[in-house]
Amino acid sequence: MKTRTHLTSGAAALLLGIATALSGCVTPPKTEPQLHTIAGDNVGLGATTAPVVEERWWEQYGDAQFDRLVTAALESNPSLQQTLARLRTAQAQVQFATAQRQPGVILNGQEQRSRLPEEYLIPPPFGGGTYWSGQLLANLSWDLDFWGRQAALIDQAKATEQAVRLDSAAARLATTVALSETYLDLNRAIALADIAQQSLVQRQRILDITRKRIGAGLDTTVELREAESAVPQAELARLQAEAAREIAVHRLAALIGEGADAYEHIAKPTLDLETALSIPTELPADLLGRRPDVLAARARVEAATSQRAAARAAFYPNVNLSAFAGFQAIGLDNLLQANNRTYGAGPAISLPLFDSQRLKSQFNAATALQDEAVSAYNNVVLSAVQQVADQLSQVNYSARQLQQARATLDAAEEAYRLAHKRYEAGLANYLSVLTTETQVLNARTTFVDILHQQALARVSLLLAVGGNFSAAS
Repeated sequence: MKTRTHLTSGAAALLLGIATALSGCVTPPKTEPQLHTIAGDNVGLGATTAPVVEERWWEQYGDAQFDRLVTAALESNPSLQQTLARLRTAQAQVQFATAQRQPGVILNGQEQRSRLPEEYLIPPPFGGGTYWSGQLLANLSWDLDFWGRQAALIDQAKATEQAVRLDSAAARLATTVALSETYLDLNRAIALADIAQQSLVQRQRILDITRKRIGAGLDTTVELREAESAVPQAELARLQAEAAREIAVHRLAALIGEGADAYEHIAKPTLDLETALSIPTELPADLLGRRPDVLAARARVEAATSQRAAARAAFYPNVNLSAFAGFQAIGLDNLLQANNRTYGAGPAISLPLFDSQRLKSQFNAATALQDEAVSAYNNVVLSAVQQVADQLSQVNYSARQLQQARATLDAAEEAYRLAHKRYEAGLANYLSVLTTETQVLNARTTFVDILHQQALARVSLLLAVGGNFSAAS
């Protein structure tokens, strides 16, 4: 049994012409996007190429433990592993969309025993009998994609994959910054604990001096009670700092993907806060343009644009080329004989004649999604501009504040030294010592806090500009 189907070029052109004419019954709506992306010139995204600097910026702190923790976080942080899994999913979607545009071939084999009707396609003696019948066919299907729908879907999948890849880069950057901030918190907590310990030693020394002065008749029990109450205050401050230190250690362990076993292995930081991550006098204009989240938002705009193009192409006829070749026979013993071969080929055209409401709703939804992606992009850009401006202000003002805090601390320590000598010599009362000691404690705490804020602002600025802000070498 042999079947042949021939498709002339004239027949194909006629079918395509009929399909095009009939597709006029369903036309895309005139819905257009209402939003546009913010121009780079309006927000400081210039065209000058930003310098590329060393990626491992955290090594500038000169702390080997910090380097080890960052490396561990980049390898084992659960949030980063989630982004990598999403990236593999997006890559698989690109492969699927690309495969849809390629010819597909499926091999089908079938054998069944059935009774053949007496008066149908197969005449007697087979008609009216019960026989085994089977087929072995290779079927080809190829979407010719005349209107670019499959191409648009491929572009959408590629843009989405790029956005997810950039999300992974943004998560990587955010992880290093989060670990840096937590490590700085640990450094601050230990510094405050040291200050509290120093204050505790000083107040204990003053208590001993007060007792000696009472024995010499120079003070009363009032000064003694004041000196005694100052000791537990310093101990309270030390305990609060120790609690903050342990919480920072717990957060660090979670960021590197470990549990309680890692707590005892995290030691005191040895950070060089005043010189690390120095700020250049001028930042390149296009630093924001390399932020992973800005680039990811832009890629999602491109994906939404391609999705809208695919929705528009769905209004036009879909033309597939189908073909088959193989064997068909009645009886198991002669299926693969040459005279039982069969083949055929021809176009398959689908027309969206009575599906206008569904197609129009999909197109309108795709247009709205494009506006949503544009709005999200604009929001990311404006937020990035604000973050950079905020952190630059914080860095600049914290530098000035640090100078004043250092001068205040020097003056307070000198005043305390003099007051302590006068009290020890019996030339001043305890109130003057307590006042100057409190001023020293406050000045030390303020200095540590401002130094901490300056370091945090530098790290946050690093995140705001996409990973580095060093001038070109």
